[in-house]
Amino acid sequence: MEQYRLVMPGHLNQFGYLFGGNLLQWVDEYAWIAASMEFPGRRFLTIGMDRVEFRRSIRQGAILRFSIGREGQGSTSVRYRVRVYDATMPAPSEPLFSTVVSFVRVDAEGRKKAIDLPGDDDAAAG
Repeated sequence: MEQYRLVMPGHLNQFGYLFGGNLLQWVDEYAWIAASMEFPGRRFLTIGMDRVEFRRSIRQGAILRFSIGREGQGSTSVRYRVRVYDATMPAPSEPLFSTVVSFVRVDAEGRKKAIDLPGDDDAAAG
């Protein structure tokens, strides 16, 4: 799955670069969307991100390309690799940022729940 984002003035820190917290929010959001689309009707919570390392500064006006793919799955959890690229650079290019986001499926009370239960849909359960 791919998503794109334009870096606007409100996304910048006091030095004029993309505030890292905004990038982490987008990474988490796009990975969650991937999980929700791959497992419709399931309720997921973020439980972690692997190594967080910003490899290059990002300025206002940059168009970012987020590439999201499933990295692995357990009985109650799923992990997605998120790579962030400068969309204006020709492919292949080095990612500006990369991490793995881990999610756990939970029930309405917040307890872990198996992902692959046939006919099991959190949305219908309330």
